[in-house]
Amino acid sequence: MTQQDSGAEQRYGDWVVVRRHGRVAELVLDRPKAMNAVSAELARRIAEACTALGEDRTVSAVVLTSTHDRAFCVGADLKERNSLTDAELEAQRPYARAAYGGVLGLPVPAVAAVHGFALGGGYELALSCDLIVADETAVVGLPEVSVGVIPGGGGTQLLPRRVGAARAAELIFTARRVEAAEAERLGLVDRLVPAGTAREAALETARRIAANSPVGLRAAKRSLRTGWGMDLAGGLNVEDDAWRTVAFSGDRAEGVAAFNEKRKPNWPGV
Repeated sequence: MTQQDSGAEQRYGDWVVVRRHGRVAELVLDRPKAMNAVSAELARRIAEACTALGEDRTVSAVVLTSTHDRAFCVGADLKERNSLTDAELEAQRPYARAAYGGVLGLPVPAVAAVHGFALGGGYELALSCDLIVADETAVVGLPEVSVGVIPGGGGTQLLPRRVGAARAAELIFTARRVEAAEAERLGLVDRLVPAGTAREAALETARRIAANSPVGLRAAKRSLRTGWGMDLAGGLNVEDDAWRTVAFSGDRAEGVAAFNEKRKPNWPGV
C-alpha cells in the first residue's frame, strides 16, 4: 500500500498528504528538504492522490498547499535529472505528465495556495488549478529556457490562456521571475493576500465553493474546461450537455426547493 490512512489524513508515499476539511480536500506537497522539487517519486504520488480525489464523490473542492515555509514548489528536481541518462529521462516523462495532468484533470474546482517560490513546474502545478491565491512573498515564473528546456507541465498552453499569447511569450522567453504585486497585476495570480495567509484564504475560498451543489460544480468545471478554445457554437453545445446533467438531478430539485423554502440546501450529490 502506498497510501496510509490516519484519521482525516491520507499519505501517499513520503511527500504527499491529503487532509480533509469536510467537503474540501487539501492536497499538501510535503518534501521540505527539497523545497518540494518535483522528482519522479513526488510526481507519482501527486498523480495517485489526484486519481483518488477525482473518484471521491464526497470531495467538492481541492486546495493545493505546501508545508515549506519559503516555497510552494521550486519546479523539477534538477539534482535528480542531472544524474539521469537520456533513456532514464524519457522513462520519467510519463510520471511528470501524470502529475500535472492529474491536477489539471481534477473534476472539481481546485485552488492553489502559493507562497514563496513557485517556479517552473511549481508554477505549472498552480496554473493547473482553477484559481491561484498568492501571498505577498510569492515569486512565480517559468524559467525553463534558462536551463535548456521548455515548460513541460502545461506552461506553454496554460499561461497564454491566462494572460494572453504575447504576455506569455515575454515571460517564457525571458525566463524572468515575477514578484507578487506584479504577478497580481499581470493576472499570473488571481488574488493577493498578506504574507502567511495564502493557505487559509485558499481554504476559505474552497469552503465557499464546496457549499454549493456537488453535481453543479462538477458540471460547471467540465463545461468551462471542455469549452476552452472552441468556437461559440461548439462551446454552447458543451454547456448544454453539461446543463442536462444537472437539470434533472437530485441537486437541482433540492436547490430549487431550498430556495423556495428559504433554507440552506441539503445536497444529495446526485
